[in-house]
Amino acid sequence: MHTERGFDRLVNFSDAVVAIAITLLILPLVDLAADLKDASVLDMLESNWPQFLVFIISFAVIGRFWLNHHRLYENVIGYNSALLWVNLLWLLTIVFLPFPTELISSTGQNNPSTAALYVGTMVLTTASGAWQQLILIRNPALQAEAVRGQLRMGPSLIALGLMLVVFVMVVAVPEFGLLWLFLLVLTGPGQAVYVRRFKRLNPGRAVPPE
Repeated sequence: MHTERGFDRLVNFSDAVVAIAITLLILPLVDLAADLKDASVLDMLESNWPQFLVFIISFAVIGRFWLNHHRLYENVIGYNSALLWVNLLWLLTIVFLPFPTELISSTGQNNPSTAALYVGTMVLTTASGAWQQLILIRNPALQAEAVRGQLRMGPSLIALGLMLVVFVMVVAVPEFGLLWLFLLVLTGPGQAVYVRRFKRLNPGRAVPPE
């Protein structure tokens, strides 16, 4: 039997794993500080700015994934085996992300295979997040009563679609490197358009929660 305590443990465990993964991102920069020796901090920043840039990007990416996960589970009151395992898959991709982050810091963001591994990991994270939403939609009893029946796949599919576009562009046009990630700023406007269209086409139905 799945208890409330079991659900709390699932959420707390997920938060802890994300916290550890996001903390691991800083460790290579700590090593740079340890090797500073006689060089100035400005010299270190100038010669290693790509590492700092990738750290900031990855921190923002994991932070965004956690925010989406947090918002989703704010509307959840229980779990089943499918949700548990897919959430573990989501956590696996989060824990793995510091690895391609370090590869990019070492080999450069214009390396097609490294960039593909980096963005591909994000694709899997986004896909497993959408999968969790699908499980919740198919199991309304797991949803909080206030939003039961209101969850829609549209926003998640928009995010996944844009992430797949970024992945394709990173592989097809590698000279732009991680700059393709800026396409993800279209996620919010795309989801807002979806909500407005949903409201217009379904005036009598509840609007999907943010």
